Amino acid sequence: MKMRIKVKCNTILSVILFLFLQVSFSQTITVLEEGSNEPIPGVALYNLKKTKYVVTDIDGKAKLDSFNAREIIYFQNLLYEKLQLRKIEISDNNNIIYLTPKVESLNQIVISVSKFEQSKRDIPQSIVSISAKEIALANPQTSADLLENTGNVYVQKSQMGGGSPMIRGFSTNRLLITVDGVRMNNAIFRGGNLQNVISIDPLSIQNTEVTLGAGSVVYGSDAIGGVMSFYTKKPQLSYKDELLVSGSALARYASANFEKTGHFDLNLGYKKWAFLTNVSYTDYDDLRMGSNGPTDYLRPEYIIRQNGEDVIVPNDNPKVQKPTAYSQINLMQRARYEPSDNLKFDLGLYYTTTSDYPRYDRLIRPRGESLRSSEWEYGPQRWFMSNFQVTKTSSSSNLYDKIQATAAYQNFKESRKDRDFQSYIRQVREENVDALSFNLDLEKKVSPKTTIFYGLEYLHNRIGSSAQEENIDTNMSSPNVTRYPDGATWQSLAGYASLKYKPNSKFVFQSGLRYNQVLASADFTENNAFLNLPFDDAEVNTGALTGTAGITWLPSDMIQWKLNASTAFRAPNIDDIGKVFDSEPGSVVVPNRDLKAEYAYGGELGLKLNFDKKVIIDLATYYTFLDNALIRRDFELNGETEIMYDGELSTVQAIQNASKAWIYGFEAGVEVNFSGRLKMRSQYNVIGGTEDNDGVEVPVRHVAPNFGRTHFIWKNDKLLFDAFLVYNNELSFNQLAPSEISKDYLYAKDSDGNPYAPSWHTLNFRTQYTYNEKLSLTASLENITDQRYRTYSSGIAAAGRNLILALKYSF
Repeated sequence: MKMRIKVKCNTILSVILFLFLQVSFSQTITVLEEGSNEPIPGVALYNLKKTKYVVTDIDGKAKLDSFNAREIIYFQNLLYEKLQLRKIEISDNNNIIYLTPKVESLNQIVISVSKFEQSKRDIPQSIVSISAKEIALANPQTSADLLENTGNVYVQKSQMGGGSPMIRGFSTNRLLITVDGVRMNNAIFRGGNLQNVISIDPLSIQNTEVTLGAGSVVYGSDAIGGVMSFYTKKPQLSYKDELLVSGSALARYASANFEKTGHFDLNLGYKKWAFLTNVSYTDYDDLRMGSNGPTDYLRPEYIIRQNGEDVIVPNDNPKVQKPTAYSQINLMQRARYEPSDNLKFDLGLYYTTTSDYPRYDRLIRPRGESLRSSEWEYGPQRWFMSNFQVTKTSSSSNLYDKIQATAAYQNFKESRKDRDFQSYIRQVREENVDALSFNLDLEKKVSPKTTIFYGLEYLHNRIGSSAQEENIDTNMSSPNVTRYPDGATWQSLAGYASLKYKPNSKFVFQSGLRYNQVLASADFTENNAFLNLPFDDAEVNTGALTGTAGITWLPSDMIQWKLNASTAFRAPNIDDIGKVFDSEPGSVVVPNRDLKAEYAYGGELGLKLNFDKKVIIDLATYYTFLDNALIRRDFELNGETEIMYDGELSTVQAIQNASKAWIYGFEAGVEVNFSGRLKMRSQYNVIGGTEDNDGVEVPVRHVAPNFGRTHFIWKNDKLLFDAFLVYNNELSFNQLAPSEISKDYLYAKDSDGNPYAPSWHTLNFRTQYTYNEKLSLTASLENITDQRYRTYSSGIAAAGRNLILALKYSF
């Protein structure tokens, strides 16, 4: 009897203990972002063998019932640092888990500086980061607009299908663009305004890093003024045996140009394999400018083809910039294979194409009392890239701890079509670039305090170029001088090494060296049938040694100092040595084979003040000297200063090592956190610079006016409001570069009738409402006061009052 009672008591105690343990460890936890205390949806929680798996909901909550008390739980989300805790430890923290952002308002992890992840605090250069969350809120129409939203990048537009970034007084082929670590710059990137950045779909971007200042040690030629690094979304693996299916669909409308955008992406994830498909299509109508501003920007008339004749007709609405409409499609397919935790294979296929799109700044050029061009448009701008990358992140090798090999092929196609008013002759020029690249990047921690990054790079570009004259009346065509020498090649071979020394948590020293050999070859035999150059070919074989050194010092939690010095270079490319084109009315640029590399020498000093995360002030000042600068100047061809080109007597010009430039500036950023929900951010940029023009100092063409923006942001669990002001100082007639004064039809007129760029500002408001984890609505009203303005050097006026609506559904 006693035995029975004892057994029964033991059974009851066991049941009670079991129930107690179940109650104790039947937990609902909340995952929050460290610092902001905002809930994080979509965090994957799983055990070591990945046999158990849950995901946090829209409120950052998840139940841990399936996990054992002593089991290690892993917390993972692409935007946050990975965390692991035992279930029993979580209850000690009141069932609240804090994850540290990889990407926050000022990105804490950067990749672009060394090709591997580093803490932003350790980098002596200024880095600006944009997250997917910020991109979704800003709703940029193109990646150029995305860059403009940073407040540090100025964007010029010659037409609506455009966007040429300016960073710290440099632009176009003195800035570098990369996509998933692959260099986008090719051998025909020009000194004139470029719009290649619009080939990158902003709806495919996970995050963007903009390096302000030189980046030649890691990226080589062209990275004089800065590096714009775009990283697309990665396919997501499944953390359980089931197939992970996720994706999103987005529809967007904008009133200023009747934008109609549709986007769809689909992720299929297995334990080791994952696939991501991304499709975006956009259609734009003609762009409407604002109502309040200079009348010089209005479009009172335009040219149409009527009954076989060019006719100038009045514009029913002079605020509508006719013609500017175009469309674009972007496709991306990515695949990911992870056979183990330390080995990854990534394949990316990217394709984008536009319709034909008018070059608006050429269509408004006057000729006497009339217009100069009946047609001037770019043919479809097409870009294709295949990118294969292998990454090993853990190794016992004496040579490296991490290694990454990247092989890529790119194809660029573009064309130009133009015809003068009442002319039957249309000029058509087409270009094609095949670009191969290979990069090998390695990281080795040689001691607890010292890490070395090093690598090799090889690039090969081949250019195809054709041209013809078409008679639109007879449909007959004949060959013409090509824009580039057909079959020209450009190659680059480089090796680099950089060192990071961090003796303690307060001090970091980084330095690096790169040697680059650049070879280019061009044959002008075919073009000499039209040009009669005094030479038949051109060769470039030049080497460059560049370096950088900088320190980061944190004497206290409140103060951080950054000091950096660097050299950079740009080697002549095929655009420099071999291009033939009309640079402006009455001028033609011809080849010049006697070119050398240009060099930049610069320094930067930065100070960051953090007052208990309530007020953060970020200051930087910089100075750059550009020597042997490659610029366009008047030239002689066979002793002649003028030649006939496309039926017009034109002044001969060529790219020459004919200048020096001095560029300097100051940047100030402020963030004030009034509360957990309300904050203010502001950024202001002061830029100045002069260059030598035959012994006379003149303003530098790509030095933008002082500009900035200020945001007031309020956010709760589901609703976000952002009221912001964008502002831009005036550039007077005396502050314009000579090349800009010659394009006076693009500018407003001052009281003396001289061209100048007026100051302007816009008041804007946007809101985002997250209904649940699947559905969100973003609405913006930009340029509320309907200002009429042109950003500096632009050929098209900016959008007037603009309502933007975007609806996104995730699954």
